[in-house]
Amino acid sequence: MSNITDENIDRIAAILNAEKSIKEQDHYRLRIANPAEKRVLILEIYPEIMLGPARGMLVVVYTGNSHLQLHNCTGFVISEELGEVTFVAEREKQLSGLVVERGASCSLYAALDRKLISSDFTKLGVEVMLSGVALSLAEDIIRPEDGPQDDE
Repeated sequence: MSNITDENIDRIAAILNAEKSIKEQDHYRLRIANPAEKRVLILEIYPEIMLGPARGMLVVVYTGNSHLQLHNCTGFVISEELGEVTFVAEREKQLSGLVVERGASCSLYAALDRKLISSDFTKLGVEVMLSGVALSLAEDIIRPEDGPQDDE
């Protein structure tokens, strides 16, 4: 079900410059710090956990003032160049993504229209363009729109 392996976690930890990476019984926990900006972020990845009646992958981010969860994560993309990892959840015609950055910051983009990531970004408002650009990095791991859907 999950494509998370110990080797993937090692790569994610390296890209994010994690201070600490721990393998717990059912999840991985990484601590990412940015002392210059006084930020700390905890990233937890549950490769397979009960999410209601079904099992799925859960990605959780804790910061000093936020708690974010991405349920039913279907894949991730590691960008060495940008120093970030983008976790994606696909659902019918929508995408959600959680981007965790080396600088101990993160961004959440939820329920985007799948077509947005392959749009002409110059025709979109700045507010919408940012989410499309951010999740377009994951375009290679996203199922084609005519591929299998959740209900099949």
